Amino acid sequence: MPDITQTAAWQALARHRRDTAGISIRDRFAAEPDRFARMHGQIHGLLADYSKNRIGEDTLSLLVSLAGTARLPQKMQALRRGEPVNASEGRPALHAALRLPPDAPPVCASGENVLPEIRRERERALDFADRLISGAYANADGLPFTDLVNIGIGGSDLGARMAAAALAPYHTRLRVHFAANADGAELSAALAGLDPRRTLFALASKSFTTPETLLNAHAARDWLRQGGVGENELPRHFAAVSAHAEAAAAFGIAAENRFAMPEGVGGRYSVWSPVGLPLMAAVGSEHFRAFLAGGHAMDEHFFTAPLRRNLPAILGLIGIWYNNFHGAQTHAVVPYTHLLRHLPAHLQQLDMESNGKSVTQSGETVACDTGSIFWGGEGVNSQHAFFQLLHQGTRLVPVDFIVPVNTPEAAQNRRFTAANAFAQAEALMLGKTDPVPHRRFEGNRPSNTLLIDRLDPFTLGLLTALYEHRTFVQAAVWDTNPFDQWGVQYGKTLAQTILSELETGENRPHDHSTAALIARFRQQDKSA
Repeated sequence: MPDITQTAAWQALARHRRDTAGISIRDRFAAEPDRFARMHGQIHGLLADYSKNRIGEDTLSLLVSLAGTARLPQKMQALRRGEPVNASEGRPALHAALRLPPDAPPVCASGENVLPEIRRERERALDFADRLISGAYANADGLPFTDLVNIGIGGSDLGARMAAAALAPYHTRLRVHFAANADGAELSAALAGLDPRRTLFALASKSFTTPETLLNAHAARDWLRQGGVGENELPRHFAAVSAHAEAAAAFGIAAENRFAMPEGVGGRYSVWSPVGLPLMAAVGSEHFRAFLAGGHAMDEHFFTAPLRRNLPAILGLIGIWYNNFHGAQTHAVVPYTHLLRHLPAHLQQLDMESNGKSVTQSGETVACDTGSIFWGGEGVNSQHAFFQLLHQGTRLVPVDFIVPVNTPEAAQNRRFTAANAFAQAEALMLGKTDPVPHRRFEGNRPSNTLLIDRLDPFTLGLLTALYEHRTFVQAAVWDTNPFDQWGVQYGKTLAQTILSELETGENRPHDHSTAALIARFRQQDKSA
């Protein structure tokens, strides 16, 4: 694909940015009484309001033209058909296929229909989860397991952790915990108060070589032994999700407790697969299927709706407008419910691991900024933390407000949080005049508001898939690969080298800083 910044569509947007610099969002609302009606979209129980942005219909028209120049519609269909859109690894991206209903037509990768295999593994995992919940799968004493601890990191942790917390009102009797960090403190906290004989561990690692996961897995096995679980009983206390069955078997995972992760699904897109086992165990198969159905509903919208009415496409293109034409470097996500407290972290990995790329699909250096620094936190808490910068700071930070209408909280609490979300979005847009400079708010700060009728499994699926496709849209325009993560792998390789030095005492060539830090660590290491 040619350099997108040299196309007529890109240059038209650059001119448009200069021509509209003096038009505020306030001005647009004053001149456009139908602005909200034109600049929002709904799909099932999710409403996306993008009217509080520095855009007009002309802006959206130019952005859609840019998407056409970048061949976004063709790339969307290639993703849908199972073509090798992950060019650097020569494979498809099959996360949308994981959500397809039983009557869906085949999805062929390398000439083979991938649906039977990915469905078989998903159904096996769902059946296992249901047997855990019912007690049909029990410990050696015939007692049902009370707790499941998921051990994984990155995409093998964040998506399932986010979704399990979000769907807390739908939890079964089985308690689900998560441990990712390799320093041991998180695992210790997760295990506090648990009965080893009634605890099952789910190990999630695509390669089954992830050092952090294996470190915690060995610690979990030792904890079980110390808790009175015999060697012959240990296999009943473990399940594994991996693309490499042999490595899982070598750890001692029984064949019936091993579930395959599709090779064509990256970790950050994998919550729909058996990697979602802790979510399956938390909410049961019926609610997990509703989660899948919500994701599929967003897929159908994304793959069929015209770009101007396509919510993931519009939100992704608006993000490009700020990133590449306004110089915005970050994007804040603020959910106004404690249930979605882990959503910013999940989206942080989804977007930054996917779009943090400096070369195109063909390996050429990109000609523009790619990716945004995703961050955020819970509202109302965030209002008392970083909103000062959003309102009166010097940096432009687009914000996504996510507001569920119906949650388990008392009505007065729900109304209070919703009022605060709507007020913050309005205040960011309007600003405030005041003769005292310290009390003056510039306004013209953009935001989107995602209003969710009910935070249930289906709607959570809608929301999660919305952001996945938003990520893909931006990568398609930049001509980058959102499905690899070579930068992560390089750091891991260096870490293994340094770990060997710390354990053996040998010295290998390093820069002076790294060598000094290694020496200092050895000097102060009390376990040596």
